[in-house]
Amino acid sequence: MTRTYGDAVAALNTLQTNAAAIDAVRKAGMSMNLQSIPEMTEWCRRAGYEGKGSTSAFISSILTQYIPSPSQPNPLFNKIGLYTSPHLRFVRERIRINNEPLSEELFAKYFWEVWDKLDESARAKAEPTDKTAKPSYFRFLTLMAFHTYIRENVDAAIIECGVGGEYDCTNVIQQPSVTGITNLGIDHVHLLGSTIEEIAWHKAGIMKEGTPAYTVPQLPAAQDVLERRAVEKSVHLSTVQNNPLLQNITLGLSAPFQRSNASLAIMLASAHLQSLSYPLPSLFPSNLPPEFIRGLEQVRWPGRCEIRREKGIAWHLDSGHTLESIHLAASWFASEIAAPSPSPLPSQNQHHPSSTPTDNNTNPKSNMQTPPCILLFNQQTRDAPSLARALFSTLSTTLATPHPFTHAVFCSNLTFKASGYRPDLVSINIDKKKVEGLELQKGLRDTWGQLDANCTVEVKGSIEEAVGWVRGVAEQEGRGKEVKCLVTGSVHLVGGFLEVLDGGGD
Repeated sequence: MTRTYGDAVAALNTLQTNAAAIDAVRKAGMSMNLQSIPEMTEWCRRAGYEGKGSTSAFISSILTQYIPSPSQPNPLFNKIGLYTSPHLRFVRERIRINNEPLSEELFAKYFWEVWDKLDESARAKAEPTDKTAKPSYFRFLTLMAFHTYIRENVDAAIIECGVGGEYDCTNVIQQPSVTGITNLGIDHVHLLGSTIEEIAWHKAGIMKEGTPAYTVPQLPAAQDVLERRAVEKSVHLSTVQNNPLLQNITLGLSAPFQRSNASLAIMLASAHLQSLSYPLPSLFPSNLPPEFIRGLEQVRWPGRCEIRREKGIAWHLDSGHTLESIHLAASWFASEIAAPSPSPLPSQNQHHPSSTPTDNNTNPKSNMQTPPCILLFNQQTRDAPSLARALFSTLSTTLATPHPFTHAVFCSNLTFKASGYRPDLVSINIDKKKVEGLELQKGLRDTWGQLDANCTVEVKGSIEEAVGWVRGVAEQEGRGKEVKCLVTGSVHLVGGFLEVLDGGGD
């Protein structure tokens, strides 16, 4: 058996939970989640941070300003770890050191070290060495992340929770230097509950006695739960308001809602530095060190409020996949529509196939001087129609128009028509027949048609075909002006889109 990165990804994919098992979890409710911590405790223990997505990226960017560099003659750290999920294009993105994903070589090295160790443990107990000897996909990666950070001697690690908090496998960490809870919304109801109070209870599970905790302003019901649990756990919980200094800082993640995440990250990073007795400037956080400002400005988080440009098209990417994040994505896109577009644009992707829409899909707005505004959307596992309606509602209200898009295309998460998925993007936790039949996408087409009968709506079987269709619309109807396209609804969609855009199928 070879031991390459590709081999590691293939072996890792065998640990995914299939669609039938996922459905069983949903039907069983929260009870199946109770075993997460006991099972994970058998595998490992390791200290670090806990947070979410963009906030974790902000923290990592700030702390890496304290590693050796021309601008840091007196470094405090050598290596900062960052563990997040899910990934966009490559599974190794989940485990980062100094903001860079593990190389294929390092990922393969540490993957097989963990894999072999688990096999050895199973053999010592006279147990089989098949997948039953391994934790599931996410738990394996969590274990591997801890193993990697130990072997690489990282100085600090930011650990993002997977689902929830109380029973999340990352919550084996017993003495983090600080914990943070970002904005709460309704998600993963089959595991966390259907009310904001139930979800807040789970999220509060990451708080640890004697460890400072921070959150952002929450809905009153959620805030009450967090504060009660903080008292129960003997934790000092602070609520962080937006730092006014951010009005004068150009954040690397520029959407307005990122100021809340950045403000929380400032306090979490500072709490860790204070745990090391590192001095902060007087009047902090009203007076930020240059390292904090550089970190906030230099942060990068692909697929979140990101714009990619090619000749004639500005692709607006956001991996929002909950009602709350879709609302934020829509608000961000609305602000971009209001912004002036640079024209003409240089081509960044010189070679791509153009797929021209059929004549019977000509949009009534095609004779307007305004260039097309296009939606590329999918969501394969959540309530996709509700997300589509929320997107439409936010945009139509914000833009004061019943027609926020001239065109919309709904596709599956299949990356390429001919070659299928990149191995890193394979998912077996969805029903293959439903994907192949495009049942969900056809339902989305009907939903959107009911919302806006003037919109030209198309269904495509792959992301590659959807991208080609958008390019065809831009070429045929753009009239030399920049066409804006919002790509949203799913992390897997955005990841596959980036793979297509960067020519990953060649």
